[in-house]
Amino acid sequence: MSSLKETLREKIEAHRPRTQKLLKEHGHVVIDKVTIEQAIGGARDVRCLVTDISYLDPMEGIRFRGKTIPETFAALPKPPGCDYPSVEAFWYFLLTGEIPSEQAVKEVRDDFRERSRVPNYVFDTLRAMARDSHPMALLSAAILSMQRESVFVRRYNEGMRKAEYWDPMYEDSMNLLAKLPQIAAYIYRMKYKGGAIIPPEPDLDMGGNFAHMMGIPKPYDDVARMYFILHSDHESGNVSAHAVHLVASTLSDAYYAFSAGLNGLAGPLHGLANQEVLMWIQNLMKEMGGKVPSREELKKFLWDTLNGGRVIPGYGHAVLRITDPRYTAQHDFALKHMPDDPMFQLTNLIYEVAPGVLREHGKAKNPWPNVDSASGVIQWHYGVTQYDFYTVLFGVGRALGTLANITWDRGLGYPLERPKSVTTDMLEEWAAKGGRPMK
Repeated sequence: MSSLKETLREKIEAHRPRTQKLLKEHGHVVIDKVTIEQAIGGARDVRCLVTDISYLDPMEGIRFRGKTIPETFAALPKPPGCDYPSVEAFWYFLLTGEIPSEQAVKEVRDDFRERSRVPNYVFDTLRAMARDSHPMALLSAAILSMQRESVFVRRYNEGMRKAEYWDPMYEDSMNLLAKLPQIAAYIYRMKYKGGAIIPPEPDLDMGGNFAHMMGIPKPYDDVARMYFILHSDHESGNVSAHAVHLVASTLSDAYYAFSAGLNGLAGPLHGLANQEVLMWIQNLMKEMGGKVPSREELKKFLWDTLNGGRVIPGYGHAVLRITDPRYTAQHDFALKHMPDDPMFQLTNLIYEVAPGVLREHGKAKNPWPNVDSASGVIQWHYGVTQYDFYTVLFGVGRALGTLANITWDRGLGYPLERPKSVTTDMLEEWAAKGGRPMK
């Protein structure tokens, strides 16, 4: 080990107890309207972001423009013969807060179709990258490669009033959204299907066209619609949404900003949870000899998991204190379309047993399933068995909420985001004084 690295190791190990003591003994101390625990703990629950696109209520789950998930699904227009609203209808709703007419949805679909041609250099970029590149690296690079297309950059350089900034941001967002499904499907077919690319079908809505380009028959088109809507937004404080907002606050364009959000989404603590849940479920079935266990067998397995210092993946949420309505929506879909799937049957059994075990265990603030408990199982059922691709699907959906948010950020003239930092020495000084003296 080099002397630099060894010195750094010693400094880190010496510093850790200071942070741990601050959290344990002085976490409640207030320093300028936030506590030491909030300052160290990732600004948890600090109300300092504004968005009208979505709100996460602990007892109701996510609300899109004031509507719950069931209300959103019920209110928005659906393509003929489909159970879920079109992504186009949902995009209109996120931007305006209004339920679109069928004609308005058609106009959005037609607009997307006109903007949907992906430049050839994007595919060249993807093919030039190493074949073992992670799908999220491919998606982020593809988005970033299109930055040269930014309408906002061109008009900003030409000169425009601040009140007009939202207009080219809207144009960039529309252009990006229109191309995103084809790019994602291309990555899937290039990486996992031997490069057998399926051209888009322009007469289909976004969800139907994505399923077509993936090469998966009905009802996977409804899976796509449901999945993209459920994963679209989650307030502004989660990493992907906040990263997009943060980068866009510098007046970066939608391509720079959304690529940054994708890079945050790729982190194991954010977008990888669904594949971890699926792996855990598959390992559980393997330990049970490939069969769905009995209630007692499952209960023992869950207790062994918790007593071994591990968690039950897919359960618990930082904010929610109920079953995640996004889980409920996916559960209802699976119950209708794939009730005999063994992994769904196991997922359903875990839903019946795990909350009681977690409540008895006593350490979980929320013993209920979150969105990741069922999403991987559904994707696997329809043949998308490549774990690494699941976060790409998440990313396509997350574009809807984040791009709607930054379009409104520009419209309202929100400023550059710039929170203030403090040092550990300062925290220790204020902890000793029982708080930060206000000047």
